[in-house]
Amino acid sequence: MSGRYAFVLAGGVGSRLCLLSERRAKPAVPFGGKYRIIDFALSNCVNSGIFDIGVLTQYRPTSLNQHIGIGRPWDLDRSRGGIQLLQPAPGAAQFDWYQGTADAIYQNLTHLKRRRVDEVLILSGDHVYKMDYNVLYAFHRANRALLTVAVTEVPEDEVDQFGILETEATGRVTAFKEKPKGPVTSRMASMGVYLFDREALIRWLVEDAGMPGSSHDFGKDIIPRLVERGEGVFAYPFREYWQDVGTLDSFYDANLAFLGKKPPLDLHDPSWIIHTQSADRAPVRFEHGSRVTHSMVANGCRVAGEVINSVLFPGVTVAAGAVVRDSIVMHDTLIGPGAHLERAILDKEVIIGAGARIGHGDDMSPNRACPEHLSSGLVVVGKEARIPEGLTVGRNARIGASVTEADFTAPVPSGGVVDGPESMH
Repeated sequence: MSGRYAFVLAGGVGSRLCLLSERRAKPAVPFGGKYRIIDFALSNCVNSGIFDIGVLTQYRPTSLNQHIGIGRPWDLDRSRGGIQLLQPAPGAAQFDWYQGTADAIYQNLTHLKRRRVDEVLILSGDHVYKMDYNVLYAFHRANRALLTVAVTEVPEDEVDQFGILETEATGRVTAFKEKPKGPVTSRMASMGVYLFDREALIRWLVEDAGMPGSSHDFGKDIIPRLVERGEGVFAYPFREYWQDVGTLDSFYDANLAFLGKKPPLDLHDPSWIIHTQSADRAPVRFEHGSRVTHSMVANGCRVAGEVINSVLFPGVTVAAGAVVRDSIVMHDTLIGPGAHLERAILDKEVIIGAGARIGHGDDMSPNRACPEHLSSGLVVVGKEARIPEGLTVGRNARIGASVTEADFTAPVPSGGVVDGPESMH
């Protein structure tokens, strides 16, 4: 057999990203000034010589499907191989919505069986990292593994958010605990990057599909079962940057980390380009009197005000007298004259009225609707929201998608919520 094949799991709900993932799958969330989160996994594949990829979508897939299209930015618009978007077919006799990560692959075994490959690479589509999968393949073959799990070391206070692996000195996995609550002896977390022996994977998926009580998930069911049996599972240690941007705070911090003197990933590396779908836009325009420091500003932006330590996606307008500080502003948003933004995340096509203040004051009351996601001072404004002139919005506020000026009857206090017509909250 020859060739390589990868599945990218891109159906995640991403509820901890609050408004950002209420209308789109988590891998489709914009990131880093011009990218989507899934661009990193797809670019890692093509940069590693993998040009046959199945992307498994499920939750609100429209924007993800539009972004990927026929795969041209990644050189995946091919008559043989290329990229396929694989969605569940509910209602068909043997199919239903994907029940878990393993079930998603099981429902698409026909695509795998058509391919002449020895191994199958399975990736999460919602992590930010650069990885040469050729090194992973070499490690897998050198150990004659049936499954290799890429792992990264995480801080002790975060181990309960990941699958944690314990290993022998050889790398053989001796224990796997999914999101452990008690004390652990290891901080090696699964990155959601799995390299399986093809025949073993098919056998294990068929077995799992018939198991009553299984949630049909790699982390919860299959990997712990294989480790317990001693089935030849190895951990590949990855020591470069890897970030799960699954929460608002981690998403915000990861974006702003690229503004540092030494960004976590070199986005300018010509030998490892992060490819993306880019619309043709005019060059950035800085008007007379504008001031931009320590920021990333994408094509099509017009800046007449002040931008400090912020990320502006394509097509953003910052009017004269406006100040954008420590914020992430997505595509085609308008910041009106004299408006002030601080520690804000604005989704696409938002309009901030003249003189409005977003992220104002010292009150750090957690958000009353989602205190677990909004408590660090961030303000989140949903897609196509319209903020009235002169309005004040406190910290940890949540302004829903498509709200209009008529939805505001008073200033929004810290921790406040203004829901739009399509709110899913």
